[in-house]
Amino acid sequence: MKVRVDVMLKQGVLDPQGEAVRHALGALGFDGVSGVRQGKVIELDLADGTSEDSVRDMCEKLLANTVIESYSITTL
Repeated sequence: MKVRVDVMLKQGVLDPQGEAVRHALGALGFDGVSGVRQGKVIELDLADGTSEDSVRDMCEKLLANTVIESYSITTL
């Protein structure tokens, strides 16, 4: 079983990496980019039958800092 976890900073949390990317895109001539939010994607190969609750526990304990990040889980 394969699962993808998308982790993003919550709205309202400053994203200095995203701002750096936005600035760099402007410097490269890509006008019209008014905002960039940068996150991470984690793909997990799990044993068949692994519950979504177990994946959620992985996110809560290690994969995401739930104080400042949100996450979503997608089974592939």
